[in-house]
Amino acid sequence: MLNAIALFSSSRRNGNTGKFVDRIATNLKIEVVDLASVRMSAYDYEHRNRNDDFEPLMKRVLEFDRLLFATPVYWYAVAPAMKVFLDRITDFLELPDLLSEGRRLRGKRAFVVCTSIYDEAPAPFMNAFRDTFNYLGMHFGGVAHANCRDGYVPAKHDTDADLFARHVTSADRE
Repeated sequence: MLNAIALFSSSRRNGNTGKFVDRIATNLKIEVVDLASVRMSAYDYEHRNRNDDFEPLMKRVLEFDRLLFATPVYWYAVAPAMKVFLDRITDFLELPDLLSEGRRLRGKRAFVVCTSIYDEAPAPFMNAFRDTFNYLGMHFGGVAHANCRDGYVPAKHDTDADLFARHVTSADRE
Protein backbone atom coordinates (compact mmCIF):
# COMPACT_ATOMS: atom_id res chain seq x y z
CA MET A 1 0.00 0.00 0.00
CA LEU A 2 1.25 3.47 -0.89
CA ASN A 3 2.25 5.56 2.14
CA ALA A 4 0.62 8.82 1.02
CA ILE A 5 -2.09 11.28 2.02
CA ALA A 6 -3.81 14.14 0.19
CA LEU A 7 -4.49 17.49 1.84
CA PHE A 8 -7.33 19.30 0.09
CA SER A 9 -8.55 22.89 0.30
CA SER A 10 -11.23 24.60 -1.75
CA SER A 11 -14.42 26.60 -1.31
CA ARG A 12 -16.32 23.69 -2.88
CA ARG A 13 -15.61 20.15 -1.70
CA ASN A 14 -17.21 18.68 -4.81
CA GLY A 15 -15.91 21.27 -7.24
CA ASN A 16 -13.31 20.81 -9.96
CA THR A 17 -10.32 20.31 -7.65
CA GLY A 18 -12.28 17.99 -5.39
CA LYS A 19 -13.24 15.77 -8.32
CA PHE A 20 -9.67 15.79 -9.64
CA VAL A 21 -8.01 14.90 -6.33
CA ASP A 22 -10.70 12.33 -5.53
CA ARG A 23 -9.98 10.52 -8.80
CA ILE A 24 -6.24 10.54 -8.03
CA ALA A 25 -6.83 9.39 -4.44
CA THR A 26 -9.15 6.60 -5.57
CA ASN A 27 -6.47 5.30 -7.90
CA LEU A 28 -3.86 5.52 -5.15
CA LYS A 29 -6.23 4.18 -2.48
CA ILE A 30 -5.34 7.05 -0.14
CA GLU A 31 -7.26 9.36 2.15
CA VAL A 32 -8.15 12.93 1.24
CA VAL A 33 -8.25 15.27 4.24
CA ASP A 34 -10.54 18.23 3.63
CA LEU A 35 -8.80 21.05 5.47
CA ALA A 36 -12.12 22.92 5.71
CA SER A 37 -13.30 20.23 8.12
CA VAL A 38 -10.31 20.76 10.42
CA ARG A 39 -10.38 23.40 13.15
CA MET A 40 -7.21 25.38 12.38
CA SER A 41 -6.46 28.91 13.49
CA ALA A 42 -4.23 31.22 11.51
CA TYR A 43 -0.55 31.34 12.42
CA ASP A 44 0.05 33.21 15.67
CA TYR A 45 3.50 34.51 16.69
CA GLU A 46 2.56 33.90 20.33
CA HIS A 47 1.36 30.32 19.58
CA ARG A 48 -1.89 30.83 21.49
CA ASN A 49 -3.66 28.47 19.10
CA ARG A 50 -2.10 25.18 20.19
CA ASN A 51 -5.43 23.73 21.26
CA ASP A 52 -6.88 23.57 17.74
CA ASP A 53 -6.69 20.55 15.39
CA PHE A 54 -3.51 21.50 13.56
CA GLU A 55 -0.91 19.73 15.71
CA PRO A 56 -2.71 16.36 15.76
CA LEU A 57 -3.29 16.62 12.00
CA MET A 58 0.34 17.51 11.32
CA LYS A 59 1.62 14.67 13.50
CA ARG A 60 -0.60 12.32 11.48
CA VAL A 61 0.62 13.81 8.17
CA LEU A 62 4.22 13.24 9.26
CA GLU A 63 3.57 9.48 9.24
CA PHE A 64 3.33 9.56 5.43
CA ASP A 65 6.20 9.56 2.92
CA ARG A 66 4.28 11.24 0.10
CA LEU A 67 2.10 14.29 0.55
CA LEU A 68 -0.31 15.61 -2.06
CA PHE A 69 -1.36 19.25 -1.70
CA ALA A 70 -4.60 19.83 -3.61
CA THR A 71 -6.05 23.29 -4.15
CA PRO A 72 -7.50 25.38 -6.95
CA VAL A 73 -5.53 28.40 -8.08
CA TYR A 74 -7.15 31.47 -6.47
CA TRP A 75 -5.58 34.70 -7.71
CA TYR A 76 -2.25 32.91 -8.28
CA ALA A 77 -2.33 31.53 -4.74
CA VAL A 78 -3.68 28.59 -2.75
CA ALA A 79 -7.11 28.33 -1.14
CA PRO A 80 -7.37 29.89 2.34
CA ALA A 81 -7.32 26.70 4.44
CA MET A 82 -4.26 25.46 2.54
CA LYS A 83 -2.52 28.76 3.26
CA VAL A 84 -3.30 28.38 6.96
CA PHE A 85 -1.99 24.80 6.92
CA LEU A 86 1.25 25.84 5.20
CA ASP A 87 1.70 28.81 7.54
CA ARG A 88 1.15 26.65 10.61
CA ILE A 89 4.01 24.33 9.64
CA THR A 90 6.05 27.13 11.18
CA ASP A 91 4.86 25.90 14.60
CA PHE A 92 6.86 22.73 13.97
CA LEU A 93 9.95 24.81 13.18
CA GLU A 94 9.72 27.28 16.09
CA LEU A 95 8.35 25.47 19.10
CA PRO A 96 11.06 23.48 20.91
CA ASP A 97 8.74 20.58 21.76
CA LEU A 98 7.72 20.21 18.08
CA LEU A 99 11.05 20.86 16.36
CA SER A 100 12.14 17.22 16.15
CA GLU A 101 8.76 16.37 14.63
CA GLY A 102 9.08 19.21 12.11
CA ARG A 103 12.43 17.88 10.96
CA ARG A 104 10.63 14.74 9.82
CA LEU A 105 9.41 16.70 6.78
CA ARG A 106 12.92 16.44 5.36
CA GLY A 107 13.12 13.92 2.57
CA LYS A 108 9.38 13.52 2.09
CA ARG A 109 8.10 13.71 -1.47
CA ALA A 110 5.52 16.45 -2.08
CA PHE A 111 3.14 16.76 -5.02
CA VAL A 112 0.74 19.49 -6.11
CA VAL A 113 -2.73 18.82 -7.50
CA CYS A 114 -4.47 21.91 -8.82
CA THR A 115 -7.07 23.28 -11.19
CA SER A 116 -7.43 26.65 -12.85
CA ILE A 117 -8.65 28.30 -16.03
CA TYR A 118 -5.13 28.19 -17.51
CA ASP A 119 -3.38 25.60 -19.64
CA GLU A 120 -0.81 25.10 -16.89
CA ALA A 121 -0.43 26.08 -13.27
CA PRO A 122 0.77 29.71 -13.07
CA ALA A 123 4.44 30.18 -12.16
CA PRO A 124 3.79 32.31 -9.03
CA PHE A 125 1.48 29.58 -7.67
CA MET A 126 3.98 26.80 -8.36
CA ASN A 127 6.97 28.82 -7.13
CA ALA A 128 5.32 29.22 -3.73
CA PHE A 129 5.06 25.43 -3.41
CA ARG A 130 8.53 24.75 -4.79
CA ASP A 131 10.11 27.31 -2.48
CA THR A 132 8.19 25.96 0.53
CA PHE A 133 9.15 22.37 -0.23
CA ASN A 134 12.77 23.37 -0.75
CA TYR A 135 12.86 25.31 2.52
CA LEU A 136 11.43 22.33 4.39
CA GLY A 137 13.85 19.87 2.78
CA MET A 138 11.10 18.08 0.89
CA HIS A 139 11.46 16.74 -2.64
CA PHE A 140 9.07 18.15 -5.25
CA GLY A 141 7.56 15.15 -7.01
CA GLY A 142 5.49 16.88 -9.66
CA VAL A 143 2.23 18.60 -10.40
CA ALA A 144 -1.11 17.48 -11.77
CA HIS A 145 -2.93 20.45 -13.23
CA ALA A 146 -6.33 20.47 -14.93
CA ASN A 147 -7.62 23.36 -17.00
CA CYS A 148 -11.21 23.53 -15.81
CA ARG A 149 -12.31 26.60 -17.72
CA ASP A 150 -15.29 24.49 -18.85
CA GLY A 151 -15.56 22.59 -15.56
CA TYR A 152 -14.26 19.16 -14.70
CA VAL A 153 -14.74 16.94 -17.76
CA PRO A 154 -14.28 13.30 -16.73
CA ALA A 155 -13.57 12.12 -20.28
CA LYS A 156 -10.62 14.52 -20.39
CA HIS A 157 -9.44 15.00 -16.82
CA ASP A 158 -9.81 11.45 -15.49
CA THR A 159 -7.07 10.29 -17.87
CA ASP A 160 -4.72 12.98 -16.52
CA ALA A 161 -5.62 11.97 -12.95
CA ASP A 162 -4.93 8.31 -13.72
CA LEU A 163 -1.54 9.13 -15.27
CA PHE A 164 -0.60 11.29 -12.31
CA ALA A 165 -1.57 8.56 -9.84
CA ARG A 166 0.82 6.21 -11.65
CA HIS A 167 3.50 8.91 -11.46
CA VAL A 168 3.03 9.30 -7.69
CA THR A 169 3.25 5.54 -7.26
CA SER A 170 6.47 5.28 -9.23
CA ALA A 171 8.20 8.44 -7.97
CA ASP A 172 11.39 7.43 -6.22
CA ARG A 173 13.16 9.39 -3.53
CA GLU A 174 16.07 11.48 -4.71
